[in-house]
Amino acid sequence: MSGERKCEIEDFFGINHAQTEQFQKYLELLVKYNAVMDLTAITAEEDIWEKHFWDSLALGQFADFANKSLIDVGTGAGFPGLPLKIAHPSLELTLLDALSKRVGFLEEVCETLGLTGVSAIHGRAEEHAKLPEVRESFDFATSRAVARLNQLCELTLPFVKEGGQFLAMKAEGAEEETKEAVPAIALLGGKIVAEHRYTLPIANITRRVIVIEKISPTPEKYPRRFARIQKNPL
Repeated sequence: MSGERKCEIEDFFGINHAQTEQFQKYLELLVKYNAVMDLTAITAEEDIWEKHFWDSLALGQFADFANKSLIDVGTGAGFPGLPLKIAHPSLELTLLDALSKRVGFLEEVCETLGLTGVSAIHGRAEEHAKLPEVRESFDFATSRAVARLNQLCELTLPFVKEGGQFLAMKAEGAEEETKEAVPAIALLGGKIVAEHRYTLPIANITRRVIVIEKISPTPEKYPRRFARIQKNPL
């Protein structure tokens, strides 16, 4: 990425040069490991800066992450969680993924970048959410997973404490999907309180953030096994 582009991301999101260099190291590790494992289909440097880093950092426009806790469910190569941690160092971050090799990659990124206050966990969301020490304990949950919103909410809302929020990242044009998810969100103890749009500047792609606040506890039987969630979504 050109120096001009780096200046743009620094100026827009208010990050400093040292943080930008952390992003550059992250990018280099992503490209290196992607050659031997399936981390991302986005491989061009400029695309990584925009479609992974910029896209993740955009959440900071809609929530205050300072001194808060966040779990990134199905984090994959660390998006959006790790970019948010770089930009908001006081954020206590948990990265959850079902593939151990991805967790190993995330641990190396954190070590290389000198990030503290990050836990990379190998596990399935529907199982991990049943653990008393993590259930309903986070200020925020995020996910860029491709599942439909009603399924994502069953996997994520059990992690969120009352008064906390699930920030669901979706493509533009997901209005019907959002409407479909309203009954499931209510059943799981949530309520849609805001919807935001932002645009990736170079690709000119519009994205959406659906803000779901946790207003009551999630019933203990949720989440169900993932096969059940897929077969009989709420």
